[in-house]
Amino acid sequence: MLENQRQAEVLWPRLVANKLFRKPSGSHAFVADFPMAVDDDFDGGAPPVEFDDGCSPDADACRRVKRPRPQQRANKMLKYRLFASTWNVGGVAPPDDLNLSDWLDTRNAAYDIYVLGFQEVVPLSARNVLGADRKRVGMRWNELVRAALNRSAAAPSSHDQREVKGGGAGGGGETKQAAQKVHPVRDDGGGGELARDYRCVVSKQMVGILLTVWVRGDLARFVRRASVSCVGCGVMGCLGNKGAVSVRFWLHDTSFCLVCCHLASGGRDGDEAHRNSDATEILSRTTFPRGHSLNLPQKILDHDRVILLGDLNYRISLPEAKTRLLMERQDWKTLLENDQLRTEVLSERGAFHGWNEGDITFSPTYKYYPNSDTYYGCASRGKKGEKRRSPAW
Repeated sequence: MLENQRQAEVLWPRLVANKLFRKPSGSHAFVADFPMAVDDDFDGGAPPVEFDDGCSPDADACRRVKRPRPQQRANKMLKYRLFASTWNVGGVAPPDDLNLSDWLDTRNAAYDIYVLGFQEVVPLSARNVLGADRKRVGMRWNELVRAALNRSAAAPSSHDQREVKGGGAGGGGETKQAAQKVHPVRDDGGGGELARDYRCVVSKQMVGILLTVWVRGDLARFVRRASVSCVGCGVMGCLGNKGAVSVRFWLHDTSFCLVCCHLASGGRDGDEAHRNSDATEILSRTTFPRGHSLNLPQKILDHDRVILLGDLNYRISLPEAKTRLLMERQDWKTLLENDQLRTEVLSERGAFHGWNEGDITFSPTYKYYPNSDTYYGCASRGKKGEKRRSPAW
């Protein structure tokens, strides 16, 4: 016991120093179901990718913005459907019987790629922020995602998930992935519906932020050069209680960059400036390895397809009473006209100028009492002295 305590006393200052001085120790490691193919140049015959993004009607917490692709490199396109959604789980570990099928809209079974962002998978306590990341919680969320996506398909054991070290051209070591044949797997031994087979391309956690990306099993061999980058914007402007986890990879000849953010909170006047500052820091400080003589894109906006999602924490710039009244009327148009994120997208000097956001056709997602559709501060549920939360997206 005493020896363990002394070891903790030695490791603690080292962990704090690494975070304070932004040392990338361990920041390029990620979890994946298969080794990435590493190649020295692009496959000239591979067509670029076009994708449609989707989200279940129940996934109201989904809020994401996309950067349009700068140019088309070929006439031939492969169309894929991408599901992107985000969830702040409030520091609560998932129960063993949690079923994510409704959230992931698995009944449609029409998505080729899943991009899932989580925030606060662990409580944002000083111990979690300053200490080593608690990866067991992230692995548990991945197990639940795997179970929901693959139904009866057998899930690999924890030994099948490899810790991949980035930094090379492929971000997956020096071994090339062998050519593989994809055989359909049927439920109940044949004759029935094809079982879904999704593979984890990359999963990365920084404190409470978790970004996990899944593709159909038959697409896995076309995924290359995965790597990750983490930027902390929290305490002292560098700790990971706020910030972003970013993932990049190639599907065929198209580069993807996916960014999961947790920006500064607060509903007071001027707090949006902190969120804008976090967004600017994330876009400027996120860097990926260039690769061996490949001249790969290093910054977020250099990639062909960019999706940014997460708990962006932007609020509605209206008095709380008026916001609640407009919500009761379902006057989304007026609410969105006063939405801080929408302002940052439309303003020429906005932090997200030039980005696109999907249509908002659902009620604000912040902040409900747990396991209910009742907002904080409602007279029927509110407690004396409880902090009021003005609804927002």
